[in-house]
Amino acid sequence: MTNLVRSKAVLSMATLCLTIFTTAAFAATENRHETIGHMTANAAGVSWQVGPDNDAVTLTITGPNNFLYTHEFPNAHAVNVKSRDLGANPADGQYTYEMRVTPRISGSVKAQLAAARAANDDAAAAQIMAANGITSTLAQSGTFSILNGSFVSSDAVEPGANTSGTKSVTSATKRDTTDDGTASAQLHNAPVKALDVVTADDEIIQGSLCVGLDCVNNESFGFDTIRLKENNDRIKFDDTSTSAGFPNHDWQLTANDSASGGANKFSVEDITAATVPMTITGSAPTNSIFVDSTGRVGFRTSAPVLDLHVATSNTPAMRLEQNNSGGFTAQTWDIAGNEANFFVRDVTGGSRLPFRIRPGAPTSSIDIAASGNVGVGTASPSQKLHIQQAVDANSLVLNENTNNTTGANAAFQTKSDTAFMSFQSHATARTISRFGVTLGGWNEMLSATGTGLAIGTLGANNLILGTNSANRLQIDGSTGAVTVSGNFTVTGVKNFAMPDPANADKAIYYASLEGPEAGTYYRGTAKTVNGEAVIELPGYFSRITEKERMTVQITPIGAPNQLYITEKTPGRVVVKVAKGSTDGEFDYFVQGIRKGYLDFEVERHNDLPKN
Repeated sequence: MTNLVRSKAVLSMATLCLTIFTTAAFAATENRHETIGHMTANAAGVSWQVGPDNDAVTLTITGPNNFLYTHEFPNAHAVNVKSRDLGANPADGQYTYEMRVTPRISGSVKAQLAAARAANDDAAAAQIMAANGITSTLAQSGTFSILNGSFVSSDAVEPGANTSGTKSVTSATKRDTTDDGTASAQLHNAPVKALDVVTADDEIIQGSLCVGLDCVNNESFGFDTIRLKENNDRIKFDDTSTSAGFPNHDWQLTANDSASGGANKFSVEDITAATVPMTITGSAPTNSIFVDSTGRVGFRTSAPVLDLHVATSNTPAMRLEQNNSGGFTAQTWDIAGNEANFFVRDVTGGSRLPFRIRPGAPTSSIDIAASGNVGVGTASPSQKLHIQQAVDANSLVLNENTNNTTGANAAFQTKSDTAFMSFQSHATARTISRFGVTLGGWNEMLSATGTGLAIGTLGANNLILGTNSANRLQIDGSTGAVTVSGNFTVTGVKNFAMPDPANADKAIYYASLEGPEAGTYYRGTAKTVNGEAVIELPGYFSRITEKERMTVQITPIGAPNQLYITEKTPGRVVVKVAKGSTDGEFDYFVQGIRKGYLDFEVERHNDLPKN
């Protein structure tokens, strides 16, 4: 009884499947995805006759051993690929292709889209696309095979599974429907007519079920409950809803392509929309996609530890590819990571890596706060850019330009509504001149616009300018006293100025005495006693004055008197009274040369700063 029920069920299901899969339905199922062009393969190559008018068709082919081929065909009406295009010796196996059409979009529309993108206005971009009929990506995908170095012909015929009367069909003659509505299958020996079996009640099979033209009597099921068995296995969900508002899409589960050279794959197809939302190709590794009991998704792992977990032996990655079929410029980015770094790769821009994080980078190496402040080494940035370190070493910010051309420099710039300045390091090859010097190899602090440049301290802190690691000019933070370590040269006069005590609206300016030597002086008043006066010069004068070229001037006070000098050194001056003269007071003025400046050059080569 069981065998009888099973045989009846097999016949019923086989007849039902044969009725559903008519020749027309089959052709639609297998060819409905060729939205761009029909593929034809022969031993020499593969080609597509392209239907839609276009600016270009981009073809991408992937295959065994990580093979990748991509090429753009401008204004394509046909796309042809020969064996040599895939390399010297393309590997045997299955190849997957994807074709994308770049539609013809006017320059004005592209400009509008670019402006919307620049303004970050996605709504405006969507409106522009909709208004110009740019609503979806025109794409087509499929497979072909290479065997023994040659393309497998798409017109090849698959032989029957056995020789005992089972079908031998091509994709175009898999099934047919007779005029009276019964299904027939083309077999090696003779056609078999299968009559419809209609059961107007529930049907229960207490055993396994085999459906398909290759099912045999006493089928060995093993643990299989339902088996589809023939060279083209399909399950179609035919929704007959007709009332408005009810869902009515037809769906299909498809195992493998029917055409020669087609894909080994399992797909979920939207028959109504003529799309294939999901495909799993043959030989995909275990756990290619794994969803655990908590909803976490694993790619190549059955133990996802986060909502999305990608595990592979070499550089897990994700590609973000914007093609140009929507009117925007094509751009491809990769996000990936391995033992060397986590990185973002600009594939379109020559596979540069503009963003990289090395393993071991400390927490908050880069930290963007909710305020928009950026922290480097801190999770609490207090300014737009806040850099923090806690190390017994220099904490530096480096802007380096390694180019050495006339336009190369490295700079930090600041700008307000009107003021603009920069700190710059000029390349050696720079020829620009400012402040009387050519700036090649110089560092520069430059105020370009604004009211002025102020350098100072807010507290009573000293301000120092130095060279060669030495203090050359120091301004006392408390008193404002300026100390210069080294010779001080000015091209104007050297003044001192003070408010006029008699008139607050006036100031008194005095200019320094100037001469052709670095002079010292000491002056005072003395008196001869017993015809002689010994003037002991202070140590601070004698210690800074040369012995040579000293001069002394003497001026009697009160009455004429004859005085003369008998001794003059930086340490003392001896003055005596001439015969016939008397003791008396006199003023004296001692002048000398500052030590180390006996050879002071008055006339020199003109190396004064130039404007």
